Formats: sequence, C-alpha cells, structure tokens
Amino acid sequence: MPETQCTDSLPGILAEIVEKKRGEVSALRPQANRLEAAVSNSPVVRDFLSGITSSKHVSLIAECKRRSPGAGLIRPNLELDTVSRSYEEGGAAALSVLTDAPYFGGSLEDLRVVRETTGIPILRKDFTLDPLQILEARVAGADAVLLIVRILDDEVLQRLIAEAEALGMAALVEVHDELELKRALEVGAGIIGINNRDLATFTTDLDTTIRLLEGVPEDIFVVSESGIRVPEDVNRLGSAGVDAVLVGESLLRASDPGAAAQELARVPKAERSRG
Repeated sequence: MPETQCTDSLPGILAEIVEKKRGEVSALRPQANRLEAAVSNSPVVRDFLSGITSSKHVSLIAECKRRSPGAGLIRPNLELDTVSRSYEEGGAAALSVLTDAPYFGGSLEDLRVVRETTGIPILRKDFTLDPLQILEARVAGADAVLLIVRILDDEVLQRLIAEAEALGMAALVEVHDELELKRALEVGAGIIGINNRDLATFTTDLDTTIRLLEGVPEDIFVVSESGIRVPEDVNRLGSAGVDAVLVGESLLRASDPGAAAQELARVPKAERSRG
C-alpha cells in the first residue's frame, strides 16, 4: 500500500482525516478486481483541462458539499440535481463533488447523481492516498481527482498522477506553500491548485495564490481554491494570471446558487505574465 506523509507532521484535523481515509482504502482493497473490470463500462471521460482553460473568462469550478470541518454545516439539505444543474446553467466550466462522508457529508453516490444530471467535467474532491481511489472515482464517473501534496510523499504523488493520466483523467495537484509547489512541479503536475486555506488554522488569504503564482511556469495551469466569495475576488485572481477558481461555500450559502455562480463566471481572464 502506498505510504502517505507521516501524520505526525500534519495538523490535527488533517491527520485525523488521513488516518480514517487509510482505513477506507484498506476496506476498498478487496474490491480491486471488480473496479478494474468495471472501468471499461465507465462513463466516457470529459476533458477537464479543456473545460477549465478554453474560455476567455476565469473558469469557475463550482462545488457541491454539505459541510466542512472549518465551516460546519453549509447546505445540509443539498439538492444535488437542482444545484449542479443551476451551476452548469450559470456558466460553471466544471464541477467539484466532495465524496468524503465523515467530515464533509459526501459520497460517491453524490458524484454519480451529478454526473447523470450535468454535461460538464467533474472533479472528485477527496483525500486520495491510493490508486484504487482513482480507479473508484473513474468508475463512478469522475473526470479528475484532487491530489493534496501535503498528505503524500513524492513517489506516491507521482504514481497517483500517472494513474489518473492512464485512465484519461486529470489530476488537480493542490499546494499551499512554496515547498509544496516545488514538489508538485518536480513530479510533473500539469494543473496546480493553490489552496488559500491554511489547513492548520482554517484561515483563508487570497494573497497565498498571488504569492505562489510567481513560481508557476506559464505552461502550467492554475486553479485558486478557497476564500473566493465575490466577483472582485475572481477579478483580482484573474488579473494575476489564474486560469480558474474553485468555489463552494459562498455559492452554497446563497439563496440561488446558480445566480451566484453566474456572477463569478463572467470575469475576463488576463494575459499570462507569470513564471
């Protein structure tokens, strides 16, 4: 079984999540043969990278989740079909679906519902530690997976990127600081997600993206994650060279998530001038 980073170096809640996720992976292992056999019947892959980079606007990846450790309950009675459809109609380029159950109230069934309801690419957002989880994501209809540098060593990270690519999927490789960015680039990440949230304190700062962008080559695509609430935030990030933003909480707390998504999906993209 691939090894993650030692949990002793992780902040409390993240270490707890990773330990629980290891148990889930162990329970999943007997399903390996079934999952491998099911891949050939999986839904056709939708091109996540093209989906988030082909627009003249900063692309919106709109998220579906019920709760989070940092924000608590966000939208406990989440109407997945209605909300995901309204996101797509509002101009979202892709969707993110939380599938972690204990901490975010999600499931793979949520992803399947969103897949059946919409026609745009879907990111499985979870704490991915093992290639089996990527296989599981593909069978459920995901087109991309989130890989968090902080919880993976370099060898496993590289292996997971390769597994996603072998299945025709994209890997959104998440970083929060300069060292994590360096590691991500060294193992060949093509899409970098910069998380503005400090997982130790749960505070958010958009300057995290602005600062780290300076170290990202122009041929690497960048998604800014967390703390993005209003069009002015998207405009600031887009002006700095961000390709896409991933937004969940502010959309889900809105009375009309689709209308809120539409406001964030209209911001023009700047010319690249970084790296």
